[in-house]
Amino acid sequence: MILRRLRSWFGSDGYSALGDEVAREKVRAFEDRIGYRFVKPLLVCGALTHRSYFNVAGGALPESNERLEFLGDSVLELVVNDFLYHRYPEHQEGDLTKMKSLLVSRSVLSLVAAELGLGAYLLLSDAERVSGGEERASILADGFEAVIGAVYLDGGLRAASRFIERFLLGRSEDILDSSDHINYKSILQENVQERHKTYPRYHTTSEDGPDHSKEFTVEVRVRGKVLGVGKGTNKKAAEQAAAQEALAGLGIDPTSDTPHS
Repeated sequence: MILRRLRSWFGSDGYSALGDEVAREKVRAFEDRIGYRFVKPLLVCGALTHRSYFNVAGGALPESNERLEFLGDSVLELVVNDFLYHRYPEHQEGDLTKMKSLLVSRSVLSLVAAELGLGAYLLLSDAERVSGGEERASILADGFEAVIGAVYLDGGLRAASRFIERFLLGRSEDILDSSDHINYKSILQENVQERHKTYPRYHTTSEDGPDHSKEFTVEVRVRGKVLGVGKGTNKKAAEQAAAQEALAGLGIDPTSDTPHS
C-alpha cells in the first residue's frame, strides 16, 4: 500500500511536473552525474529535497526526502546483506553483521555521497546551505539513501542494486580494510554545531613545494580558536587531517559513529 501511494504521488512523467525551476536544473544535472535517467523525475526531485527547502518552497514540491530515505534504508540493507552473504561464504553471522554495519554507517554513506558530489545537487534552504548543510554527514547520508529509494521506485530492485554496487559496493574491500572511510570533517561539523551552534572554518596557512608535489597546511577554527592543524598533498586531505586532530582534541572518537541502520 505504501509503495502504491508513493508511486501515485510521484507518478507524473516529465520534467514539466517539477514546478520549481531550481529543482528542474538540479534533477537534470544529477541524472547526468549518476548516469541514470528517471522515468518519473519527481522521484529524484523528492530524493534531493531536504525538509529545509520543502518548508520554504510552498506547494511547488510534493514532499521532502524523509519518506524516500526510510525506504532507501531498507533497500540498501537488503542489497548489502545479499552482497556480503554471497561474497564472503566463509564468514559467520557475527562477522557479516559487523561488515554490514560499517558499509551502511553514516560515516561511510556520507563520505560516498560527498565523493559523488551529492551536496551540490541537494535542494537546501539558503540558511541550511550557508550553515554547511551540504557537507553535513546526516544530510548527505540521508540524501544518499533517499536516492536509493527513488531509484528503487523508478526502476525496481535491479536498478537500485546497480546504483549501490557502482557507488558503494564497488569499493567495499577498501572500505572494510581501511580507516580512510571516516569523514572527519562531517563528524566534526555535526559535533561543533551541536555543542556551539556554529560550524568549523578551514584556513589554508601554507602551500610548500613544487607544483607537482605540494604540501598544504590547513587550520580548522571555531569562533576564531584553532582546534586542529593538518597537512596533506591537497587541501581536501589537509582539511580531513585537521578535522581528525580537532576531534582528538575534543575527546571525540570518530570510530564510535553509530551505524545508520
